[in-house]
Amino acid sequence: MSKVVISTSSFDTDNNPHIRYLMKKGVGIASNSYGRKLTEDEVIALLGGDTVGMVAGIEPLTERVFASARSLKVVSRCGSGLDSVDLAAAKRYGVTVLNTPEAPAQAVAELTLALILAALRQVCHTDQLVRMGQWPRAQGRLLAAQRVGIIGLGRVGRRVARLCQAFEASVVAHDTYVHESPEGVELVPLGKLLAESDIISLHVTYDADTHHLLNKENLARVKRGAIVVNTARGGLIDETALAEALASGQLDAAALDVFEQEPYHGPLLKCENAILTSHIGSLARESRQRMELEAADNLLHGLKEAGVIGNE
Repeated sequence: MSKVVISTSSFDTDNNPHIRYLMKKGVGIASNSYGRKLTEDEVIALLGGDTVGMVAGIEPLTERVFASARSLKVVSRCGSGLDSVDLAAAKRYGVTVLNTPEAPAQAVAELTLALILAALRQVCHTDQLVRMGQWPRAQGRLLAAQRVGIIGLGRVGRRVARLCQAFEASVVAHDTYVHESPEGVELVPLGKLLAESDIISLHVTYDADTHHLLNKENLARVKRGAIVVNTARGGLIDETALAEALASGQLDAAALDVFEQEPYHGPLLKCENAILTSHIGSLARESRQRMELEAADNLLHGLKEAGVIGNE
């Protein structure tokens, strides 16, 4: 019997009509039992040789994976990013790759705003001190008084720009692929954005060109006392260099929801001025429901087009 693998660490199969339809068709459903991002070897073992379709998370879908999954026809990402998928290998092995780029955008944008506000008002650190019996009177900063630099004006970046403008912050942006910015957002070179922004928020895709976009050199160019926020992809920042910039006072704070290796165990854990969350950007109930429905719908349509499931 053919099967479909759901590799995301959480997925509501019981209330997903597209998955239920596949089950009625006799397709088996195999899930991620680890409750975390799978390794390459774990993906290979889970897929086996009889998997025809996959609802994917952010696990590595490499040449080895596609070579081993001989029956695989469709990969449907539950999310927007495709940097974890070897698209060239997928094409060579005849695997269709789909995603849900719109579904998580609002959730990620809202988390970005939450992290910005938490960093500006030192919410997390103050909470820790109160629980330790102290009563700190730390003075924070207003978002309305900040210059926010957004790197990447895609679906999430544009939403973050609007949210920050609603707080009366000034917003500038850098995006090599965008030539017309939203109203009130000035497009600037990357160097100018780094040097003049009080808050820098990353919203670009991750690839060879953007690997460690914020490296030691670029972090040294950042305005002293700035805040860096990353809800996009972990590989965009050299995390060791970021920890050094936080320790030296070059940066006032950082807030990260994504890391090069997840779960994260690196030097930022020791930085009191770093806010760290566990890749929860898309995990708003409404957005997650939409993502799962769209991912399963994409999978079902892909399997029908591949002739694996009938169109009746």
